[in-house]
Amino acid sequence: MALTVTSLNSACLRGRCCRHQVLHPLLGSLLSDSVSKSYSSYRRPGTQPEKKPSWQNTDFSLKKGFDVLKTQLSMLKKETKDYLTGPGGHPLNQYLLEQTRVLWVFRSQEDLNKWVISSDVEIGGKSEVYLTLGRNNQAALLYGTLNTEVPRDGETKYSGYCSMRAKPPVGSFARKKYYDWSNFNCLYLRVRGDGRPWMVNIYTDPYFSHQKDDLYNYFMFTRGGPYWEEIKIPFSKFFLSSRGRVQDDQHPIWLDKASFLQALSICTLGFTIGDKVDGPFQLEIDFIGLLNDRAHTEEFAYETYEKNPRA
Repeated sequence: MALTVTSLNSACLRGRCCRHQVLHPLLGSLLSDSVSKSYSSYRRPGTQPEKKPSWQNTDFSLKKGFDVLKTQLSMLKKETKDYLTGPGGHPLNQYLLEQTRVLWVFRSQEDLNKWVISSDVEIGGKSEVYLTLGRNNQAALLYGTLNTEVPRDGETKYSGYCSMRAKPPVGSFARKKYYDWSNFNCLYLRVRGDGRPWMVNIYTDPYFSHQKDDLYNYFMFTRGGPYWEEIKIPFSKFFLSSRGRVQDDQHPIWLDKASFLQALSICTLGFTIGDKVDGPFQLEIDFIGLLNDRAHTEEFAYETYEKNPRA
């Protein structure tokens, strides 16, 4: 027991009180509610403080703990089997010859649960966004109403956006996982929109804290009308931005997972609408995939600057 307490205390000191990060992978959902309350000092205005310690609300069920451990071990077993089979769980010859790959397809509620939606309601705005299955359960239907009215809080200057983002992949015992798209050079989508422009966002996991708002963006223009369209966006067209501002120092996306300490590896993808036009919007998505277009040889579409050039 003393050894356990010592190890937890040392982890706390090394990781800026990251004891919850040590316990969470082991106990899973048993401590999820307690951790979120214990290690967050934020409380919404108008809410009453907790009258009893949060640990009293935790369910220390031994059976539930074993169920969580069993689930995590089964995930670890599958990951080990896929790793021994080859990259991404595919044989090496199949992986090297792969020309296309479907990342997300929308045919059931389980497929929709892999995504989260958000809007300017988080900052006090009035936009609305919803995600549901389309006709005959053959596509995802993202719809809502955009409202650019600025909240009257004296601080917010801009409003009017809605977004949809895939949940980052998570491995066994709450380990972060990343995508390896190094065999492909294009993003390939089949969508049907209402003629409004969208922003396609690629999120990376930064190594430094000041890079947490960095995104790779490119525009997706929908035609509108009753017909589906297939959109191909080369990765070389994505540009780097931070908090909505295009950065001067541009560089291409790192598509593999072999970057320094997994820094800047791709962790998820999303869509945002914010064209400053009030009114309803609608976007149907059949699938999102990857394509290796051998005819596309461009490495990066934007000018790059040499750092510390020699005189």
